[in-house]
Amino acid sequence: MSFKNTQDNSPFPSSIPHAFQINFNSLYTTLCEQQTSDQATLLLYTLLHQNSNIRTYMLARTDMENLVLPILEILYHVEERNSHHVYMALIILLILTEDDGFNRSIHEVILKNITWYSERVLTEISLGSLLILVVIRTIQYNMTRTRDKYLHTNCLAALANMSAQFRSLHQYAAQRIISLFSLLSKKHNKVLEQATQSLRGSLSSNDVPLPDYAQDLNVIEEVIRMMLEIINSCLTNSLHHNPNLVYALLYKRDLFEQFRTHPSFQDIMQNIDLVITFFNSRLLQAGAELSVERVLEIIKQGIVALPKDRLKKFPELKFKYVEEEQPEEFFIPYVWSLVYSSAVGLYWSPQDIQLFTMDSD
Repeated sequence: MSFKNTQDNSPFPSSIPHAFQINFNSLYTTLCEQQTSDQATLLLYTLLHQNSNIRTYMLARTDMENLVLPILEILYHVEERNSHHVYMALIILLILTEDDGFNRSIHEVILKNITWYSERVLTEISLGSLLILVVIRTIQYNMTRTRDKYLHTNCLAALANMSAQFRSLHQYAAQRIISLFSLLSKKHNKVLEQATQSLRGSLSSNDVPLPDYAQDLNVIEEVIRMMLEIINSCLTNSLHHNPNLVYALLYKRDLFEQFRTHPSFQDIMQNIDLVITFFNSRLLQAGAELSVERVLEIIKQGIVALPKDRLKKFPELKFKYVEEEQPEEFFIPYVWSLVYSSAVGLYWSPQDIQLFTMDSD
């Protein structure tokens, strides 16, 4: 998909003879305004994925909130959207988070009064913290409703890409990160208990094989490890920018105890355990009955005092969106379903449609 900005006066490369021009500013503005429709989100995905000129232009914009906020609204109202629209919105976020400049800049954009976010009144929050909140909410929704591994994977990949650049996390965003880990921990314990019970008998009383809890356990442990890696990445790369995350860690420090000696998590727990132990000892020295403000003050002082060389370095978390091997299996039915639903004045016989189901998401 080759075209360039009308405001760019450089000549077309001779290798792209059929390229055309379009006003990128007008295109960007229109896409920002139209994200409530599947068609606009699908077009945005296609442009970001296949046109490097558009991707570079959009990532250089200083008003990225105009594009990101509508995408976050799609994910926030996940129960009202079809699954294809949600996938497209999530993949757009994943593509954007591949860029370090984007991951830094979203924490510099301060938003006021996000009216569509109903769980909590957000009078002032950075775009980065809001993005984290919405992605975590999507993960939690998916855990309790759809249980779609593809959705999980892309949500976690986006968080992982951002984690090294977390800056001045809103206290609620920090709490939700740890709350998600708490939810995963409870789920892990439940599945572990079920797996243990199933080992006492390979067959149930009516000779029906029991569920494969070992596979469930493996999946939940993969997600837990990813969350630990995200927390660790933030602590290792931007601890001094995130006292609220340290506060949330200390408040729920008992959650992490069971994973300290677990063979699947021992290595990644080293830094988290070090941070918890270091700051907890400073709080104990300060005495009991500390206010929230005093605890945060002690944490900020401790961040300066903590020797950074004691934190073990891990490979940078970086995930890149790669289209499926046979993307047509997803896109062809999706595109034709949009053609069917939006083709005004054209009649399509419902009983003859075989490419997609009429009640399909």
